[in-house]
Amino acid sequence: MKKLLSLALTSMLALPLAAFGQGTVKIGTINMDRAFKEYTKTKEAEKKINDAKDAAKKEFDDRTDAYKKALEEVNNLNKQLESQALSADKKTQLAKDRDDKINNIKNMEREINEFRQTRENQLREQALRMREGIVKEITDIVNDKVKTLNLDLVFDKSGMSFNGVPLVMYSRDSYDFTNDVVLALNKPGRTSALNTEMPSPSSAGTAAARVSPVASATPKKP
Repeated sequence: MKKLLSLALTSMLALPLAAFGQGTVKIGTINMDRAFKEYTKTKEAEKKINDAKDAAKKEFDDRTDAYKKALEEVNNLNKQLESQALSADKKTQLAKDRDDKINNIKNMEREINEFRQTRENQLREQALRMREGIVKEITDIVNDKVKTLNLDLVFDKSGMSFNGVPLVMYSRDSYDFTNDVVLALNKPGRTSALNTEMPSPSSAGTAAARVSPVASATPKKP
């Protein structure tokens, strides 16, 4: 899931093109990818998501360990049932215990799969919400700078075309205001609407996952 948060932001912010017909066009550039990565809230969000994923993976591992233990118990009962020395009553009791454990194992399989799927979806959705919130905060500050600097066009220097070619092949350093945006984002005391709280593990129901920002190191099915 980390890739979800650290994906390069390919965007271009532009005011109405009517500005072209009003004289000299004032152009600005920003490296959205750099602004995204250097915003302290991005680092906080990534840490919280990875911590939540580590916790989910631990719970997943605990569940799979219990599942493996239950399988061993069934195998042991099967071996006991092969003994010719067992009485009919003992065999009946052992067979009942084995069947009960098999039914329990089926329930464990279902719960493990539900846990994994539910938790992965929950973490992915939370990561996307955080990313969208961070992008909006950056965009809002960029728009404020557009008004302050009276810019007509703003290009994202980190953006790439569909052919893998930079959208901005060249621009003067004086056009770039990324530093101003990063400083504004990380200004002490600045109010942020971004919610970096992670959902509690209990809200996942019977549902696991480390995302790389939401490529994940998804636990394998047992």
